Amino acid sequence: MDISIRSVKQDELSALLNLYKHLNPMDAPLPDASTLEKIWNEILSDRKINCFVADWEGNLIASCILVIVPNLTRGARPYGLIENVITHPDYRRQGVGKCLIHHALQSAWSHNCYKVMLLSGRQTKEVLQFYEKTGFKRGIKTGFVATPISD
Repeated sequence: MDISIRSVKQDELSALLNLYKHLNPMDAPLPDASTLEKIWNEILSDRKINCFVADWEGNLIASCILVIVPNLTRGARPYGLIENVITHPDYRRQGVGKCLIHHALQSAWSHNCYKVMLLSGRQTKEVLQFYEKTGFKRGIKTGFVATPISD
């Protein structure tokens, strides 16, 4: 399988959103097209946000977001956050996700990040082992998540 790992392109919003349907199938509905386009342009124009995709024969089969966060500790070295990691179900367990995560990590290291953090909502043995095999370690820090209180 000849896969290209690269940055997402301006005209690939629809393909990315189709891929995201496999990330959170019960996700809230998206806003109107105008608002969505504004958010998309904001993401693409922010140099600190990197949306990487795995492209196979013109199809987006995996994606992740890497955010580079400026920092005033650790010698003023930035850190990275990886979010929205998804591989289309038809392409899982073929090394696509591993290549994608390695690409994101290499990008973070090239930006002099001193660490990269990732949270996963999935706690299955396979998912946790996947992240460990890509270089992440459990137990170094404790993750916490806050969400808005809903009515």
